[in-house]
Amino acid sequence: MKSALRTVALLELLAARGDRPARLDELAEELDVPRSSVYQLLRTLVDCGWVRTDTTGSLYGIGIRTLLTGTSYLDVASDALGETIHLARLDGPHVVYLATRESHEYLRTISRVGRRVPAHAGALGKALLAERSDSELPLAEGPLAALTENTLTDRDALLTDLAGVRERGYSIDREETVTGIAGFGFALRYDAPAVDAISCSVPVARLTGEREERVVAIMRDVRTRIEALLSPRSGAPDWR
Repeated sequence: MKSALRTVALLELLAARGDRPARLDELAEELDVPRSSVYQLLRTLVDCGWVRTDTTGSLYGIGIRTLLTGTSYLDVASDALGETIHLARLDGPHVVYLATRESHEYLRTISRVGRRVPAHAGALGKALLAERSDSELPLAEGPLAALTENTLTDRDALLTDLAGVRERGYSIDREETVTGIAGFGFALRYDAPAVDAISCSVPVARLTGEREERVVAIMRDVRTRIEALLSPRSGAPDWR
């Protein structure tokens, strides 16, 4: 119970500081908890994504999982569009789903959270791959796996697609992950290169040109809101 209370108190303290990161000694003093205990708790929370630290490991701030749990940005997009919204993180040649808000039109009984998908095979992954140069792409050796008949398995074709992503600022998945579903992915650029992305999935049966424009506009706005909370400002630490 004591550990749980300390965790809540620490997260509330960091959240209250907003974009002002804190040093270990500051947190220990304000919480009146031994420095060693606060350090161990911080390390656990950093590993889980609830807290983030700078490249020196000396400054701490609120993490992406805490902010998205405590805010309604994914819900805003889902409510406005009535479609499924995802948050995922790049992990080597894959993306891992961190959170999902399901479409109002249907509900899945199996959660996507924790699912791993090849980064080249969908909107989330392509949005994050495009944030890297072609020579830095974390792609697995050998042939690229096909999830559907539309998945880009040719590396040259993938590189051409990523060039288009960089130009327009977001990725498009035309039934490349799931047949019948299109996706639009947006890298969250509070880290460089970005490691997290959000996407909107839409059944192709109801994806008109006008619908696509609305999806892109709203997802761009949601990305801007999230980045405004998490992007380093003048004098802010270099987060890792």
